[in-house]
This record gives sequence, structure tokens and C-alpha cells, in this order.
Amino acid sequence: MKNIILISLFLFSINVFSQKSVKNIPFVKQQNTVAKTDKKKTKQVNSNQIDSLMTKSFERDLFNGNVLVIKNNNIVYQNSFGFTDETKQTALNKKSIFNIGSIAKEFNAVVIMILVERGLLNLDDNVSKFNLGLPKWAEKVTIKHLINYASGIPRIDPIVPKNDEEAWEILKNNDSLLFEPGTNYKYDNSNVFLQRRIIEKVTGMTYKEFVIKNIIEPLKMTNSVFDPKFGYKNRTSCYDLDNVKCQEVNFISGWLWVDINDMHKWIEAMNSNCLISKESFQALLRNPYAIDEGGSLGRYFEKEELQRHNGVSYKFESIFLNDFKNNITIILLSNNLNIVWDLGHTIHNIMLGKDYEIPKRSIYQAIRKVSFTDLNKAIETYYLLKKKPEKEYSFGNPSELNKLGYELLRDKKIESAIEIFSLNIKEFPNLPNTYDSRGEAYFAKKEYLLSKNDYLKVLDLDPTNQNAKTMLLKIEELLKK
Repeated sequence: MKNIILISLFLFSINVFSQKSVKNIPFVKQQNTVAKTDKKKTKQVNSNQIDSLMTKSFERDLFNGNVLVIKNNNIVYQNSFGFTDETKQTALNKKSIFNIGSIAKEFNAVVIMILVERGLLNLDDNVSKFNLGLPKWAEKVTIKHLINYASGIPRIDPIVPKNDEEAWEILKNNDSLLFEPGTNYKYDNSNVFLQRRIIEKVTGMTYKEFVIKNIIEPLKMTNSVFDPKFGYKNRTSCYDLDNVKCQEVNFISGWLWVDINDMHKWIEAMNSNCLISKESFQALLRNPYAIDEGGSLGRYFEKEELQRHNGVSYKFESIFLNDFKNNITIILLSNNLNIVWDLGHTIHNIMLGKDYEIPKRSIYQAIRKVSFTDLNKAIETYYLLKKKPEKEYSFGNPSELNKLGYELLRDKKIESAIEIFSLNIKEFPNLPNTYDSRGEAYFAKKEYLLSKNDYLKVLDLDPTNQNAKTMLLKIEELLKK
């Protein structure tokens, strides 16, 4: 099942900016030896441990990007690893700017709150109030719905519109909602697009102009820029595991690229309430319609007093953890999607003096390329590496083979995908998701009885699995024909 793999990257370019749920990557445990009574020593120990973690991750091709860790407004650790693009000719530095994906959506949400505080609009205002020429559904949808992704407005497919004008036409010519506003949650860029158009209507300025004047300049985010083209100074480009540059499609405008220090300035501005009040900040942190989904500022964990926001765009990947309780900020920006999510949480464990884990080498990466040309050799390599005494590969992580299986499946190599999924079942026979994945591959091959058997096994292991129930109903209908 797809929830045990990293979601396909082009899926991000189909969903252009996304958030994702926790992955469980296995690690080798290391004991944290922080000396809690000596602050200077603690800082140095933390720095050394983080450096060891990040260096090892870079050496194992698990991270390419920049990292910054702050505690009590002091830098604990800052470093750059790797290169600005697929040519690997230019090293990253602290001024390198990255596409931060969904994190950039924070800016339009904060602008909305700035306008609320200035009395220029109200969160309960209906979209129809702004006379944007939208269908009748605009009378039901409020700004509060938009900033919390609870509007139900029509989806803008990122691969269709090439610019804002075409995106407008999609919204204006679709007169139906996905659901009644406030009754559900749908994380989609149409909500972001409409927020930006409302901002422009209210302020009489372009969205970019307003953000530059009211956010970028006051905060002295001197290295941040909207929608930079290839070749722009300090701009990074993303690339994949084969060192191939990502294809970056045209889409709606208004995405702010930042360097890691500007990212910290932004987070600190939110924490110190210098742009919006504490009440407005808290309102954005908590999604009243979908508490467990998060909203414009990512997820907020009440008990831990922790804000977490991540973004994926093509193969750019970013995350920050904003720990209010312990006054810790952790930021990672990458242009080579891998395990940024996990590294952010591991650094947080180090800073809290908890046990932490060093990531193992990826078995997915080790056999991926050969799997597309010689699957038998790939499987042979898998077992040879597993016999090595060092145990440095991630054999304990079912997402490794599952990710490879889905990559083969997307490439229409269905038989190979089935073999990889079968290997995963052999390795993890008690996990329902491994059977779910093979069931999907059999379904794609139209082997409906075999697919049915796998989905029945999913329900045997997890009786509440809704996807398996849905697929079994679909298969029964097909078998009747």
C-alpha cells in the first residue's frame, strides 16, 4: 500500500506542493551522551552528534542540502552538504536558495491574518464578497475555509494550467464543490490560489508586491525571491538518484524560494509575533475542521508544543520543527529528495537528549537501477548484501522494497513489480501493507483472483482496512462480468 512508501515524486509535481505523513525508516541505535549539567558541553556534544549524523547521511547518499539548528536564539549547528544541481560542480552554501514547497503557503495565510488585523477583511467573509466572478459556490465558502483547506472548491490540476489566467478559468467554469464547506478536508492548491487572488483584490497590489513590502523587506529576508528562473544567483536545481535534473513545470505563480537563514528569520518572526499577533498565529496553527491534518502552518502537536511543517516540490524537500517548549528550531532544505523528514526528527531527539538513530544505507538505492534491466541480478544482490556482517543496509524497513515495487509498477514493469512485492511479503509476512501492494499489482495485471486473495489476506491481518474492503467490492463486480 502506498502509505508505506515515499509518495512518488512526480506525484508531487502533479500535486505540486505537498505534505506527508510519518515514515518509519529503520536505524542503528546510538546512545546519547549529553552532559545535561554543563550547557557549553551540552552544546558541543549536540553539535558533534548532529555533525556525525549529517556527515554519515551525506556519505550514504541520504542527504544533499543545508541544515540549521538553533536553541535559545544561538546557533548549535549549521552546515551545507553536497551540490546545487545535478552537475555536482558547485557546492551548496548558506546562501543557496531552495524551493520549499508547501512551506511557502504560510506566507499567503499570514498575509490573510495581517489583513484581518488591519480590518480589511474577516475570516468569516464569504468569497462572493470580493466580486471575483466565481460560480454560486462562492456564497458558501469563507476565507476561514480556504486557509484550513476545508472549502471543497474545485481542484486545479497542476499539469493543466500553465499560468494564473488558465487556473482562473478552471475555477470560474466549475460550478460544483467537492463537498459542503466545513464538512471535510482536502489539501489542494486551489485554496492557495484563491487566497492570493483575494489578497490582490483587497490590497490593490499583486501578491508578490504585498509580501515583499510587508514581509520580506521588514524581516530583511535579503536572499528570498519569488519564482526564480534557472540561472538565478544562488538558485538550486533538484535532481534524482540518477543525477538527472528534475523537470519543473509551469504552474500558478507566487512561490517564494528562500535560503536557510531567511527561513529562520521567518520562523522567528512568527514566534515573536512581530508580523501578526499571538492570537492570529495560534488561529493558523490549529485547524478547527481537521485537527489531525494541520493547516496553513503545518501540524501543531499540542502536548509537545511543537510545530512541524514540511514541503515537497518535484525532488526538493524541506522541513522545519519549531519546538516552543524547548526553544529549539531545526531546519533542513534539500534539492535531492530522500530522508529529510527523518533527519529532522532525529536531530530533535539529539537536542532533547534522547536516544537517536543513524540512518542505514538504502537497499532501495543499492538495487534500484539494476532492477529495471536485470531483476534476477537485483534480487541476487539483495541477498548478497543481506549476508554481509556489517548490517549497514536498511533491510528492516518494508518501505524500501515497497518503494521499488511501485516504481516498477509506474514504469509498466508489472511482472517485476509483482516479484519485488512478493519478496517484500517473504521478508515481512505479517504486514498487511505488503499484501495490499501486491494486490494492487495483480489488479493492474487483471489477475483478479490473485488480487482478491491478497486483499483478503490484508483483511485477515487488519480487519479495519478500508482500502482492502473497497478493492474487494470492485473485484467482485469485475468477476461477475
